[in-house]
Amino acid sequence: MATPPTLDPAQRAAALAKAAEARAARAELKNKMKMGSFTLREALEQADSNPVVGKLKVLAMLESLPGLGKVKARRVMEEIGIADSRRVQGLGAQQRLALLEKLG
Repeated sequence: MATPPTLDPAQRAAALAKAAEARAARAELKNKMKMGSFTLREALEQADSNPVVGKLKVLAMLESLPGLGKVKARRVMEEIGIADSRRVQGLGAQQRLALLEKLG
């Protein structure tokens, strides 16, 4: 297995800052979904153009929807055939449609 490239302290700090910024943006998105100001339909429409939405795991997105907890979210994903590790950007057209029909 190849070793990752070594980074100097400035590069490492920049990478850590970028990762923290991405985590904060995803947390804000999930919070908006919990409050109902950002819908599942909007998330699926923006999945390819918005990297914050696209890199979010489907399970985390579904758990952020009001009235949908961990168990229901996993059950929905299992019924549709979506892997636990799938990100929103990686969903196929049929999977997106199935999610909207089931939850939208």
